[in-house]
Amino acid sequence: MKSLLVVCPVYNEEPVILDLHEELRRALAGLSGWSWRVLYVVDRGTDRSLDLLRALAGADPAVSVLSLSSRFGQQAALLAGLDHSDADAVVMLDSDLQHPPSVIPELVARHEQGFDVVYTVRERDRSIPLLKRWSARAFYGLLNAVSDTPIRQGAADFRLLARPVVEVFRTQVRERTLFLRGLVNWVGFRASGVRFRPGARRGGATKYPVGRMLRFALTGLVSFSRFPLRAAGGVGFLLILLGAATGALALADAFEGAASERALILTAIFLVGGVQLVFTGVLGEYLGAVLDEARARPHYIVEERINLGG
Repeated sequence: MKSLLVVCPVYNEEPVILDLHEELRRALAGLSGWSWRVLYVVDRGTDRSLDLLRALAGADPAVSVLSLSSRFGQQAALLAGLDHSDADAVVMLDSDLQHPPSVIPELVARHEQGFDVVYTVRERDRSIPLLKRWSARAFYGLLNAVSDTPIRQGAADFRLLARPVVEVFRTQVRERTLFLRGLVNWVGFRASGVRFRPGARRGGATKYPVGRMLRFALTGLVSFSRFPLRAAGGVGFLLILLGAATGALALADAFEGAASERALILTAIFLVGGVQLVFTGVLGEYLGAVLDEARARPHYIVEERINLGG
Protein backbone atom coordinates (compact mmCIF):
# COMPACT_ATOMS: atom_id res chain seq x y z
CA MET A 1 0.00 0.00 0.00
CA LYS A 2 1.35 3.44 -0.98
CA SER A 3 1.31 6.39 1.38
CA LEU A 4 -0.05 9.90 0.74
CA LEU A 5 0.57 13.04 2.78
CA VAL A 6 -1.73 16.04 2.36
CA VAL A 7 -0.03 19.31 3.36
CA CYS A 8 -2.24 22.29 4.20
CA PRO A 9 -0.72 25.67 5.14
CA VAL A 10 -2.90 27.44 7.69
CA TYR A 11 -3.08 31.10 8.63
CA ASN A 12 -6.17 32.43 10.45
CA GLU A 13 -8.53 29.84 8.98
CA GLU A 14 -10.72 29.30 12.08
CA PRO A 15 -14.04 29.82 10.20
CA VAL A 16 -13.33 27.05 7.67
CA ILE A 17 -10.75 24.68 9.12
CA LEU A 18 -13.24 22.10 10.47
CA ASP A 19 -15.20 22.10 7.19
CA LEU A 20 -11.92 21.60 5.32
CA HIS A 21 -11.02 18.62 7.48
CA GLU A 22 -14.41 16.98 6.91
CA GLU A 23 -14.10 17.43 3.14
CA LEU A 24 -10.56 16.04 3.22
CA ARG A 25 -11.71 12.95 5.10
CA ARG A 26 -14.50 12.33 2.60
CA ALA A 27 -12.18 12.77 -0.39
CA LEU A 28 -9.40 10.61 1.04
CA ALA A 29 -11.69 7.83 2.29
CA GLY A 30 -12.39 6.82 -1.28
CA LEU A 31 -8.74 6.21 -2.19
CA SER A 32 -8.04 2.55 -2.87
CA GLY A 33 -4.58 1.15 -2.21
CA TRP A 34 -3.39 4.23 -0.36
CA SER A 35 -2.86 5.06 3.29
CA TRP A 36 -3.01 8.76 4.07
CA ARG A 37 -2.19 11.42 6.61
CA VAL A 38 -2.98 15.13 6.80
CA LEU A 39 -0.34 17.62 7.95
CA TYR A 40 -1.50 21.12 8.86
CA VAL A 41 1.36 23.64 8.89
CA VAL A 42 0.28 26.62 10.99
CA ASP A 43 1.79 30.06 10.55
CA ARG A 44 1.46 32.01 13.81
CA GLY A 45 -1.85 33.86 13.57
CA THR A 46 -4.37 35.65 15.75
CA ASP A 47 -7.33 33.23 15.83
CA ARG A 48 -8.05 29.76 17.27
CA SER A 49 -6.95 27.71 14.26
CA LEU A 50 -4.14 26.03 16.20
CA ASP A 51 -6.43 25.16 19.13
CA LEU A 52 -8.93 23.51 16.78
CA LEU A 53 -6.18 21.55 15.06
CA ARG A 54 -4.74 20.41 18.38
CA ALA A 55 -8.16 18.93 19.19
CA LEU A 56 -8.39 17.23 15.79
CA ALA A 57 -4.91 15.75 16.15
CA GLY A 58 -5.70 14.56 19.66
CA ALA A 59 -8.71 12.65 18.40
CA ASP A 60 -7.19 11.31 15.16
CA PRO A 61 -3.63 9.95 14.85
CA ALA A 62 -3.83 10.45 11.05
CA VAL A 63 -3.77 14.20 11.66
CA SER A 64 -0.46 15.95 12.34
CA VAL A 65 0.22 19.59 13.14
CA LEU A 66 3.37 21.61 12.65
CA SER A 67 3.17 24.98 14.39
CA LEU A 68 5.67 27.60 13.24
CA SER A 69 7.07 30.19 15.63
CA SER A 70 6.21 33.21 13.46
CA ARG A 71 4.51 34.06 10.21
CA PHE A 72 6.95 32.76 7.61
CA GLY A 73 4.46 32.78 4.74
CA GLN A 74 2.60 30.23 2.65
CA GLN A 75 5.62 29.19 0.57
CA ALA A 76 7.74 28.45 3.65
CA ALA A 77 4.84 26.55 5.20
CA LEU A 78 4.56 24.35 2.10
CA LEU A 79 8.31 23.71 2.21
CA ALA A 80 8.03 22.75 5.87
CA GLY A 81 5.40 20.20 4.91
CA LEU A 82 7.67 18.72 2.24
CA ASP A 83 10.57 18.59 4.71
CA HIS A 84 8.45 16.52 7.12
CA SER A 85 7.24 14.00 4.56
CA ASP A 86 8.31 10.38 4.15
CA ALA A 87 5.28 9.51 2.01
CA ASP A 88 5.27 8.14 -1.53
CA ALA A 89 3.41 11.24 -2.70
CA VAL A 90 2.48 14.65 -1.31
CA VAL A 91 -0.55 16.76 -2.17
CA MET A 92 -0.36 20.47 -1.33
CA LEU A 93 -3.50 22.59 -1.10
CA ASP A 94 -4.67 25.79 0.57
CA SER A 95 -6.87 25.62 3.66
CA ASP A 96 -9.56 28.11 2.59
CA LEU A 97 -11.51 25.51 0.52
CA GLN A 98 -10.82 27.33 -2.72
CA HIS A 99 -8.72 24.28 -3.60
CA PRO A 100 -11.44 21.58 -3.48
CA PRO A 101 -10.33 18.38 -1.71
CA SER A 102 -12.66 16.46 -4.06
CA VAL A 103 -10.01 16.88 -6.79
CA ILE A 104 -7.42 14.84 -4.84
CA PRO A 105 -8.56 11.41 -6.14
CA GLU A 106 -8.10 12.71 -9.71
CA LEU A 107 -4.58 13.89 -8.87
CA VAL A 108 -3.76 10.47 -7.42
CA ALA A 109 -5.25 8.66 -10.42
CA ARG A 110 -3.13 10.75 -12.78
CA HIS A 111 -0.03 9.98 -10.65
CA GLU A 112 -0.81 6.26 -10.91
CA GLN A 113 -0.59 6.66 -14.69
CA GLY A 114 3.11 7.43 -14.25
CA PHE A 115 3.32 11.19 -13.64
CA ASP A 116 5.65 12.51 -10.91
CA VAL A 117 4.07 15.98 -10.89
CA VAL A 118 0.32 16.52 -11.23
CA TYR A 119 -0.45 20.23 -11.21
CA THR A 120 -3.80 21.97 -11.27
CA VAL A 121 -5.02 24.81 -13.45
CA ARG A 122 -7.91 27.04 -12.42
CA GLU A 123 -10.81 27.31 -14.78
CA ARG A 124 -11.98 30.85 -15.45
CA ASP A 125 -14.06 32.06 -12.54
CA ARG A 126 -16.20 35.17 -13.02
CA SER A 127 -16.58 35.54 -9.26
CA ILE A 128 -12.91 36.59 -8.99
CA PRO A 129 -12.62 40.41 -9.23
CA LEU A 130 -11.86 41.62 -12.74
CA LEU A 131 -8.72 43.50 -11.63
CA LYS A 132 -7.29 40.37 -10.01
CA ARG A 133 -7.97 38.28 -13.14
CA TRP A 134 -6.37 40.86 -15.41
CA SER A 135 -3.35 41.33 -13.15
CA ALA A 136 -2.80 37.55 -12.94
CA ARG A 137 -2.93 37.19 -16.73
CA ALA A 138 -0.54 40.14 -17.13
CA PHE A 139 1.92 38.68 -14.60
CA TYR A 140 2.04 35.21 -16.16
CA GLY A 141 2.25 36.72 -19.63
CA LEU A 142 5.22 38.87 -18.58
CA LEU A 143 6.95 36.06 -16.68
CA ASN A 144 6.61 33.61 -19.56
CA ALA A 145 7.89 36.23 -21.98
CA VAL A 146 11.12 36.89 -20.05
CA SER A 147 11.78 33.53 -18.37
CA ASP A 148 13.14 30.24 -19.66
CA THR A 149 10.86 28.38 -17.21
CA PRO A 150 7.27 28.66 -18.47
CA ILE A 151 4.40 28.61 -15.99
CA ARG A 152 0.89 27.68 -17.11
CA GLN A 153 -1.65 30.51 -16.97
CA GLY A 154 -3.93 29.86 -13.99
CA ALA A 155 -1.50 27.44 -12.32
CA ALA A 156 -1.86 27.02 -8.56
CA ASP A 157 0.20 25.57 -5.71
CA PHE A 158 -2.49 22.86 -5.51
CA ARG A 159 -0.55 19.87 -6.86
CA LEU A 160 0.74 16.36 -6.25
CA LEU A 161 4.47 15.64 -6.04
CA ALA A 162 5.91 12.14 -6.10
CA ARG A 163 8.61 11.22 -3.63
CA PRO A 164 11.56 11.77 -6.04
CA VAL A 165 10.40 15.35 -6.59
CA VAL A 166 9.90 15.94 -2.87
CA GLU A 167 13.43 14.68 -2.21
CA VAL A 168 14.81 17.29 -4.62
CA PHE A 169 13.25 20.04 -2.51
CA ARG A 170 14.31 18.43 0.76
CA THR A 171 17.97 18.04 -0.19
CA GLN A 172 18.88 20.22 -3.19
CA VAL A 173 16.61 23.17 -3.99
CA ARG A 174 16.85 25.25 -0.80
CA GLU A 175 16.83 28.85 -1.99
CA ARG A 176 15.32 31.49 0.30
CA THR A 177 13.36 33.37 -2.38
CA LEU A 178 10.70 30.69 -2.77
CA PHE A 179 8.36 30.58 -5.75
CA LEU A 180 7.32 26.95 -5.66
CA ARG A 181 5.06 26.83 -8.71
CA GLY A 182 8.01 28.03 -10.77
CA LEU A 183 10.56 25.79 -9.05
CA VAL A 184 8.41 22.69 -9.57
CA ASN A 185 8.42 23.42 -13.30
CA TRP A 186 12.17 24.09 -13.23
CA VAL A 187 13.12 20.75 -11.63
CA GLY A 188 11.34 18.93 -14.45
CA PHE A 189 10.08 15.32 -14.13
CA ARG A 190 7.09 13.92 -15.98
CA ALA A 191 4.12 16.23 -15.41
CA SER A 192 0.42 16.36 -16.19
CA GLY A 193 -2.29 18.93 -15.51
CA VAL A 194 -5.80 18.73 -14.08
CA ARG A 195 -8.32 21.54 -14.43
CA PHE A 196 -10.48 22.54 -11.45
CA ARG A 197 -13.08 25.11 -10.56
CA PRO A 198 -12.12 27.09 -7.42
CA GLY A 199 -14.46 26.71 -4.49
CA ALA A 200 -16.14 29.72 -2.91
CA ARG A 201 -14.52 31.29 0.15
CA ARG A 202 -16.75 30.29 3.08
CA GLY A 203 -15.24 32.52 5.70
CA GLY A 204 -12.27 34.65 6.68
CA ALA A 205 -10.40 37.09 4.47
CA THR A 206 -7.99 36.60 1.58
CA LYS A 207 -4.39 36.07 2.66
CA TYR A 208 -3.17 37.73 -0.54
CA PRO A 209 -4.37 41.34 -0.70
CA VAL A 210 -3.06 43.54 -3.50
CA GLY A 211 0.21 44.48 -1.75
CA ARG A 212 1.10 40.88 -0.90
CA MET A 213 0.16 39.72 -4.41
CA LEU A 214 2.51 42.32 -5.90
CA ARG A 215 5.36 41.18 -3.64
CA PHE A 216 4.67 37.56 -4.58
CA ALA A 217 4.71 38.45 -8.28
CA LEU A 218 7.98 40.32 -7.83
CA THR A 219 9.46 37.27 -6.09
CA GLY A 220 8.56 35.14 -9.08
CA LEU A 221 10.07 37.62 -11.52
CA VAL A 222 13.33 37.95 -9.56
CA SER A 223 13.57 34.17 -9.12
CA PHE A 224 13.15 33.22 -12.75
CA SER A 225 14.32 36.05 -14.96
CA ARG A 226 17.35 38.30 -15.43
CA PHE A 227 15.46 40.36 -17.98
CA PRO A 228 15.00 43.43 -15.70
CA LEU A 229 18.79 43.58 -15.21
CA ARG A 230 19.45 43.27 -18.92
CA ALA A 231 16.77 45.84 -19.66
CA ALA A 232 18.72 48.39 -17.60
CA GLY A 233 21.58 48.25 -20.10
CA GLY A 234 19.19 48.56 -23.02
CA VAL A 235 17.41 51.57 -21.54
CA GLY A 236 20.76 53.17 -20.75
CA PHE A 237 21.80 52.81 -24.38
CA LEU A 238 18.50 54.31 -25.56
CA LEU A 239 18.97 57.25 -23.18
CA ILE A 240 22.39 57.88 -24.69
CA LEU A 241 20.80 58.02 -28.15
CA LEU A 242 17.97 60.22 -26.84
CA GLY A 243 20.46 62.53 -25.18
CA ALA A 244 22.47 62.82 -28.36
CA ALA A 245 19.33 63.60 -30.38
CA THR A 246 18.11 66.14 -27.84
CA GLY A 247 21.52 67.79 -27.75
CA ALA A 248 21.56 68.06 -31.55
CA LEU A 249 18.08 69.62 -31.57
CA ALA A 250 19.00 72.02 -28.77
CA LEU A 251 22.09 73.06 -30.67
CA ALA A 252 20.04 73.68 -33.83
CA ASP A 253 17.47 75.71 -31.87
CA ALA A 254 20.24 77.70 -30.21
CA PHE A 255 21.46 78.88 -33.59
CA GLU A 256 17.91 80.08 -34.31
CA GLY A 257 17.49 81.64 -30.84
CA ALA A 258 14.49 79.45 -29.97
CA ALA A 259 15.96 77.07 -27.42
CA SER A 260 14.46 76.85 -23.92
CA GLU A 261 17.38 75.81 -21.76
CA ARG A 262 15.29 75.47 -18.59
CA ALA A 263 12.81 73.08 -20.26
CA LEU A 264 15.60 71.00 -21.74
CA ILE A 265 17.42 70.75 -18.41
CA LEU A 266 14.28 69.78 -16.47
CA THR A 267 13.30 67.19 -19.07
CA ALA A 268 16.74 65.62 -18.93
CA ILE A 269 16.78 65.59 -15.12
CA PHE A 270 13.35 64.01 -14.76
CA LEU A 271 13.90 61.47 -17.52
CA VAL A 272 17.34 60.28 -16.50
CA GLY A 273 16.65 60.54 -12.77
CA GLY A 274 13.41 58.57 -13.03
CA VAL A 275 15.00 55.79 -15.05
CA GLN A 276 17.94 55.60 -12.63
CA LEU A 277 15.63 55.29 -9.64
CA VAL A 278 13.56 52.56 -11.32
CA PHE A 279 16.60 50.45 -12.09
CA THR A 280 18.13 51.15 -8.70
CA GLY A 281 14.98 49.54 -7.30
CA VAL A 282 15.37 46.57 -9.66
CA LEU A 283 18.98 46.10 -8.59
CA GLY A 284 17.88 46.38 -4.98
CA GLU A 285 15.46 43.46 -5.40
CA TYR A 286 18.16 41.22 -6.83
CA LEU A 287 20.69 42.29 -4.22
CA GLY A 288 18.10 41.65 -1.52
CA ALA A 289 17.63 38.11 -2.82
CA VAL A 290 21.42 37.60 -2.80
CA LEU A 291 21.58 38.96 0.75
CA ASP A 292 18.90 36.51 1.90
CA GLU A 293 20.92 33.64 0.48
CA ALA A 294 24.14 34.91 2.09
CA ARG A 295 22.49 35.22 5.51
CA ALA A 296 21.36 31.59 5.22
CA ARG A 297 18.64 32.00 7.82
CA PRO A 298 16.31 29.01 8.16
CA HIS A 299 13.23 29.03 5.96
CA TYR A 300 11.07 28.50 9.04
CA ILE A 301 11.31 27.67 12.76
CA VAL A 302 9.13 24.98 14.31
CA GLU A 303 7.60 25.77 17.69
CA GLU A 304 5.40 22.70 18.20
CA ARG A 305 4.97 19.26 16.61
CA ILE A 306 1.86 17.17 17.15
CA ASN A 307 1.72 13.53 16.01
CA LEU A 308 5.12 14.00 14.40
CA GLY A 309 8.46 12.54 15.36
CA GLY A 310 11.57 14.67 16.00
